[in-house]
Amino acid sequence: MTSITLAAGCFWGVEAHFQNLAGIESTRVGYIGGKTSNPDYKQVCTGTSGHAEAIELHFNPEIISVEALLLNFWQMHDPTTLNQQGPDIGTQYRSAVFYHNEQQQQLAEATKQHLNNRQVFRSPIVTEITAVSTFYPAEEYHQCYLEKKGLGSCH
Repeated sequence: MTSITLAAGCFWGVEAHFQNLAGIESTRVGYIGGKTSNPDYKQVCTGTSGHAEAIELHFNPEIISVEALLLNFWQMHDPTTLNQQGPDIGTQYRSAVFYHNEQQQQLAEATKQHLNNRQVFRSPIVTEITAVSTFYPAEEYHQCYLEKKGLGSCH
């Protein structure tokens, strides 16, 4: 099993998008990329902790490739808006790829460059691509939130 960590706005919707893809073994939502230890949802929502809402994906690379996950990632959100996805605004909603190895880094950078070169989006992609750091799992009530609530999406 392999892991990659992605941020694309509210983690509820990101998790709902990825959790049913073939090859996804498990998902976990949480916080990453900030400056404080053990943040909670309230702290992250203030925008002062520096963390992004993110999803840690555990997947079987024999069933779904990193490239396929990244293509899903680029298509499922707007990677051209800085610190915003839809009505959600703040650094906690930024777009980011937190790579776990050099192959993921290279693929993330290559696919980002390819999409920018082809002008797939109206504006340049602003997604951060950075090495994974400490991932703090979100509170239990956030895990599989939309599934538990019987909702299809956040907005």
